[in-house]
Amino acid sequence: MASWTDPTTFAQVWATAVASRPNKTFLIFESPEGHVTTWTYREFDSVVARMATELTRHEVRRGASVHLALTNSPTFVAVWLATMRLGGWIVASDPMGRVDELAEHIKRTAPVVGFFGHERVDAYPEASCEHARFSIDETDADFSWLPAESFTDWPILAPRDRAAVMFTSGTTGRPKGVEITQANYSFAGKIMAEACELTAADRHLVVLPLFHANAQYYSLASTVWAGASVALMPSFSASGFLPQAARHGATCASLFAAPIRMVLARGGPVDGLRLRHCWFAQNLGAEQYATVVDWFGCQPRQLYGMTETIPAVLTDEADAPLHDVMGYVTRGCEVELHDADGQIVPDGEVGEVVVRGERGITLFAGYLDEPETTAANFRDGWFLTGDRASCDAGRFAFDGRRSDVLKVAGENVSTVEVEAVLTAHPQVLEASVVGAPDLIRDEVPIAYVVAADTANPPNIDDLADWCRARLAKAKQPREFSLLEELPRTSVGKIRKFVLKEEAATL
Repeated sequence: MASWTDPTTFAQVWATAVASRPNKTFLIFESPEGHVTTWTYREFDSVVARMATELTRHEVRRGASVHLALTNSPTFVAVWLATMRLGGWIVASDPMGRVDELAEHIKRTAPVVGFFGHERVDAYPEASCEHARFSIDETDADFSWLPAESFTDWPILAPRDRAAVMFTSGTTGRPKGVEITQANYSFAGKIMAEACELTAADRHLVVLPLFHANAQYYSLASTVWAGASVALMPSFSASGFLPQAARHGATCASLFAAPIRMVLARGGPVDGLRLRHCWFAQNLGAEQYATVVDWFGCQPRQLYGMTETIPAVLTDEADAPLHDVMGYVTRGCEVELHDADGQIVPDGEVGEVVVRGERGITLFAGYLDEPETTAANFRDGWFLTGDRASCDAGRFAFDGRRSDVLKVAGENVSTVEVEAVLTAHPQVLEASVVGAPDLIRDEVPIAYVVAADTANPPNIDDLADWCRARLAKAKQPREFSLLEELPRTSVGKIRKFVLKEEAATL
């Protein structure tokens, strides 16, 4: 079983980083207007201590929750660290979420304090928090609104103390609240720093939203663990990504496949890049990957992880990564492929990705107030991810979620395979395939396609011919729809249930 013999709190990881590298750059923030502010570890720790003074005035203490509906900003980072050092826990929501979505998160977590951007005051629920609501200028970098006094009476915390509840993206249904502990953040930082050989000399470019696990686990936690630095951008910009990386001397980054495709569509190569490493999730086409390698100046490596698994439990090798595989079991993690009976599937066959570890230490602690749901997602100590993959000589390849397998006239059809064929078409930027009910064949594939060049979109008949030449009959989409963009969550995951609802009306 994946274990950690000496788990520690993330509060202690931060304190150690400050003590060992006080004058090392920790955070660089570039505002939307281009103003850049830099803090050393010591300087930002002073901000954290002042933030803690303000939080304690509003009853934030060990076991209390703090709600965040903020874009990427210095305030987000300061509240996150201060809350964690006080022994509280954060609840970070999509700042662009709807009122009812934010209200549900708040109702389920009962925060004593809430933070939101002042431009979205009308979208933040009125009766939201027990003690205080902070309307924040997310571009603020001087923190003049904080008290001058620095908090010093930090409590002694335990590794299993709750540090966050992160709600899943809700691509298929009602989001679950994933309980994250102090040790979980530390383990994520340790494993991800080791996986990319992160050192204090490295700098992470963070463009993905901080309310999501990717930025928190793979970028911020690993940075603090290694004593490295972060260049934080307010949001992702397809045309700005590579210039930002060059401007701030970034050596590392983390993206999804969708943002990378956007960079290819709207960006271009730039001079002065120092990128040596970039994580990405979800497959890229071979030609897309070749262009990325040329533009980025490094070989991005695919990974696989979930909010629940804490670190990415699968990461591709650094020497010869591939564009269409998730990689090998990450050192310090334990992953297998099981069939429906919990037996290991043979090499080359498809099974469910299952992950083993210690709950609250190397795996998430559980789902918030849902013990039955938590129990149902484990079998004999293995967490059931719901994702399917095959394995060849230790290297895992994604085959979709359980819900991504269609039953077409009795045949199993992986939508991931059909999507891969479609995105290989030279006029297709990306594609998503869902199932639609069919009286004869139970269900059939329906394809939604985004053109690589909107001025020269692919012909529907040409797409059908392309698929007929490459896919068995059951796998060929019955209908094709051209879209300007696919419906997505804020981190780029496709909301397939939206497409599935539309496909059911065809």
